[in-house]
Amino acid sequence: MRRLFVPRARLGGARAALEASEAHYLTAVLRLAPGEVLEVFDGEGGAHEALLAGDAAGLTLELGPRHDAPAPAAKVHLAFALARGERCDLAVQKATEVGVARLTPFQAARSVVKLDAARGAERARRWQRIAAEAARQCGRADVPVVDAPGTLAAALAAAPPGFRTLLFYEAGGEPVAEAVDPAATGHLLVVGPEGGFTPEEVAAALAAGARLASLGPRILRFETAAIVAAALVQHLAGDLR
Repeated sequence: MRRLFVPRARLGGARAALEASEAHYLTAVLRLAPGEVLEVFDGEGGAHEALLAGDAAGLTLELGPRHDAPAPAAKVHLAFALARGERCDLAVQKATEVGVARLTPFQAARSVVKLDAARGAERARRWQRIAAEAARQCGRADVPVVDAPGTLAAALAAAPPGFRTLLFYEAGGEPVAEAVDPAATGHLLVVGPEGGFTPEEVAAALAAGARLASLGPRILRFETAAIVAAALVQHLAGDLR
């Protein structure tokens, strides 16, 4: 079934108005016509079957009852260092597809990309849109939260109570299958920039309670490490819980 993301705040009644961009997407991209049925998800774990209604003068959605959609089996958050080009875009997209619930970019000591507050906020909005589109495509009814870029210290401090923090370190650490804790309420995964973490960053992470984890003997590109770490921990924690 074709799917559309509409924030929950706009889905309070039996009918929801469509914004111009949403109407264009449904009619011009998906080529749906009034009378066709689609699924509307609200980004917070709920979905509605909806009927597209109206005409060229204005389209609306007639909503069926809200139902809860299955959430990812494990709670996984991903903190990733800012990287060049579209690498962060890819990491956000694929992490969403494998079930990551929160995405926290941070400025690492060796990050080539430097963002001021305004550019960081704009980049976060872009990543939030990418996450929403990835959620639509992969069938999720929730959309990960994407934080504005901050510091590594802030990313480490944001781990909820009961989470285990795993910093993926190219110089070595526990195999990821051993580092995952089935008794933890969730996992915060920390992936560094192209140049890796500095010794000072590793020391600070250890002092904050993180554990060092490894994805094997090969040096992975930033985006590969982020995607593989997210997929492996989501799978291992989901199966173990």
